[in-house]
Order: sequence, then structure tokens, then C-alpha cells
Amino acid sequence: MTRFLMGAAALALSAGTAAADYTLTILHTNDFHARFEPINKYDSGCGAEDNAEGKCFGGSARLITAINDARGRSNNSILVDGGDQFQGTLFYTYYKGALAAEMMNQMGYDAMTVGNHEFDDGPEVLRGFMDAVEFPILMSNADVTQEPLLADKLPKSVIIERGGEKIGLIGLTPEDTHELASPGPNITFSDPVAAVQGEVDKLTEQGVNKIVVLSHSGYGVDQKVAAETTGVDVIVGGHSNTLLGDMERAEGPYPTMVGSTAIVQAYAYGKFLGELNVTFNEAGEITEAAGAPLIIDAAVTEDEGVKARIAEAAEPLDEIRNRVVAEAAEPIGGDREVCRAKECSMGSLIADAMLDRVKDQGIEIAIQNGGGIRASIDAGPVTMGEVLTVLPFQNTLSTFQVSGETIVAALENGVSQIEDGAGRFPQVAGMSYAFDAAQPAGSRVSDVMVGGAPIDMAKMYGVVSNNYVRNGGDGYAMFKDAANAYDYGPDLADVTAEFLAAKGPFTPYTDGRITAK
Repeated sequence: MTRFLMGAAALALSAGTAAADYTLTILHTNDFHARFEPINKYDSGCGAEDNAEGKCFGGSARLITAINDARGRSNNSILVDGGDQFQGTLFYTYYKGALAAEMMNQMGYDAMTVGNHEFDDGPEVLRGFMDAVEFPILMSNADVTQEPLLADKLPKSVIIERGGEKIGLIGLTPEDTHELASPGPNITFSDPVAAVQGEVDKLTEQGVNKIVVLSHSGYGVDQKVAAETTGVDVIVGGHSNTLLGDMERAEGPYPTMVGSTAIVQAYAYGKFLGELNVTFNEAGEITEAAGAPLIIDAAVTEDEGVKARIAEAAEPLDEIRNRVVAEAAEPIGGDREVCRAKECSMGSLIADAMLDRVKDQGIEIAIQNGGGIRASIDAGPVTMGEVLTVLPFQNTLSTFQVSGETIVAALENGVSQIEDGAGRFPQVAGMSYAFDAAQPAGSRVSDVMVGGAPIDMAKMYGVVSNNYVRNGGDGYAMFKDAANAYDYGPDLADVTAEFLAAKGPFTPYTDGRITAK
């Protein structure tokens, strides 16, 4: 349905059909994760003093200014979100989806797809959020007909009008959301390609020839969907926190073209606002697609009204998060790209803290999923708020017993999707292992040692993890039937904070417990 032309050819075509051309600006965010306040370069909290000095990024007060400025540059625009507004700071812990709904309504979003974290507290909280927002929430690749809270309430796609033209919007969520979150037993997720094509066909039958997929499925899946479907013009992505463009650390061009489909994503945490300008001809074919993620830095003025509202919302949280609990001698690295691919200092800290808490219970091994580590901590005083930003999920310690064979299977699961940056990557304590990502998934792990000795495949070992992993999250299904499982230990954030406090000024470390071949 679409074509993509560049340079002189695009200009010549647009000049020849100017009367029929339709231009649309797609403004987009993804993976906001309750970062209503400004963030620092580590994607964690940024204090008022640093904000005044121009060292902070993002925050709702800047984001709304950037959105309004971008709207002023366009004749036709839409504002959409690629999922995961939920989870990440005390704001979500305290308000659940209510503050996100309020802010998104004020910013004037047109639609959003469901991210996996929208299911962190089950369908109930998602339904409350859906009831509060003034725009549609979409999800095409799931059957919700057996879930009373969502049946007939969660459409797969929607048609909106802008500038006299119909635009079809389709939602997409991770196919493995049942492993990543807590959607409950009544929802089944399905293949994204088939789901998207089915909605495209329905929209096309209704005369819609401009179709945008809001996809919380990751950059790799988005490219697959673009390659294996017909009729999709634009995919607005999320989930993989991918930065696209011509700046440092970008993983591809903005937009990334796959055939005639333009793929965009805008990193995460409100640090960027995506701005894609698309021109369609009368047949609904793209003749031009260009833009960039706009960095939301100190050059963007904070809206005073929104700033005051966020400060008001923060008041109940201040006592908790401003309490200094420890001190870091150096920055503790929790960077997503590192903690999902190799040993990271935050991963070793958390795993060691877990093991230290329960080692007198006959527990020898700790396993923490890298995806549960959400930020770094800078040097200096460490507040509880910073720890909760790193570990926001209110996970509890789980202890259980499994065989050495099961532990190796768990490690294989952990490194099975390393090329995708999957959150299942295992940070560990009390053990060490090696892996070779060049080998097929399922046969990558070797040299597993526990307490300095080779792992005994037949022996039963005591393990500590978090309740999410123990109950099968991130693909760790092999732990669901573990012996002597107890999932109701202390909160992981509290355990980590107390371990940090006991160490005095904490010096982060990695010690070779995980090696890549």
C-alpha cells in the first residue's frame, strides 16, 4: 500500500500532486515508567538543585511544553504512546495508574497501546486506568473475551480523524506478556504478525489507507512485523527502549525503513519526544517520512502548572524517598544494556544482598533477573527513593530448592534471548558461570560453579530469587514447582538498602562471576 521515496524523487512527486498530499506529524512517547519528575543522566531521580543548574532531563512539566511546541509546528498531528506508562517510581507505587491518566489527559494523547507493565497489578488496575483516560487503549494480539474486566472494553484498533482524513491505529503488546507481568489466567496472547494483518485488513475494508501500529513489542519484532505484513505505514515502537536517529548510542536511523514501513521509537522515561513528519499521497502511500527524537533537556521550559501539580502529588512520597539509607563511594551501574548482557555492578550488589539476607537458611545461590534492575545510582548519599527507582516492583524474596540440573536450565533460559536484550538475563551470587552467545539457545552455558565447586546436576540446592522469577516470570517456568518454596520474604528494595547501609560507603564491584566466551 505504501512507497517510500527520498530526495529529488520525493520532491518531484510532492510538487506534482501537492493538492492531494496529506501531511501528518506523529508525536510519540514510550516506556515512560512513571518518570513524572525530571531524571538525571542515569535515568534516576534528579534533585531540585541539579534541575535548577540545567542538569536534568524529562519530567511531565517539560514534556507537555515540548508537545505543545511540536503541535504548533504542524497542521495535523497526533500524540500516541507505545506502552509502559506504569511502574518505575514511587509515584506508581502510591497512585497506580491515576496520575498517569491525569497527565496523559492533560497532554491530549490520542491513543496508547498496552505495555506488559500495564499488567503488573493485574487487569484490575489496567481497567481503572482505562476508565480514567479520555482516549482509547489498544491491544490486537490478545484474546480478552474471558476476562470480565477487559472484555468489550479493550479494542484491537480504532479509527480517528485528523484534517479530514481517517487514520487507523492498531495496538500491539509482547507475545510473552504472560511471562513478563501478571495478566491473570483469562487472557491469551498471540502472534503479532497475524494480529496486525487481521486488523489492517479490517481497516482497509472500511476505506482507511493510513495505518499506524502502536507496538510495545521491541525494535526487532517491529522490523519483523513490518517485513511480514502489508498495509502498515508507520510502527511507533516501545519495550526495547531503543534510541533511533543520528546521535550517539542510536541503534538505527529515525525512521528505520523496512520496505515501505517507517519504524520509530523514542528511547524511554520521557527523555525524548518522537516527532515523525509523514506525507501521504491521495492513495495513502508515503512519499516522505522524516523527523527525529527531540531531547527533553534544560532548554525545554517547564510548564509551571504541571510542575506545581507534580510537586503536590509528590508530597506524600517525600518522607519515604528522601530518607538517606546509605552512601555510595562510586556510581553503581545499573545500565539496562549492561545488566541484560553481562555481570553489572548493580546486579552483583542486589544478588549479594539477597544471598546475605538468607544465607543462614541453607541458601547457597542467588539469581536476579537483569530486567528487574531499572536504574543506576550515582556517587554520594543514597536515598530510599533512589533504591526504589532501581527496584520499583515491590518484589519479595523467594527461597526454594531445585536440582543442579534445574539451575543450569534456568541459566540457559536466562541467556537464551541475550541478543534481544531480554530482561531474563541472570545476575547471580554464590555461583559463577560462563556462556557463549554464538551457540544455539539452550546450549550456551558452561563452567557452572557453586561455592567454588562444579555444580552437581543431581544435588538439591537452596536458591533465593524474587517472587516474580520464582513464579515463572521472564521464562523461569522451571522454578514454578520448586520444593519448599516461600515467596513472602522481605521487599527486595528494603533488603538491598539495608545491605548497602551495612557496608558503609559502598564501593561497587564486578568480580568475574559471569564470563562471556
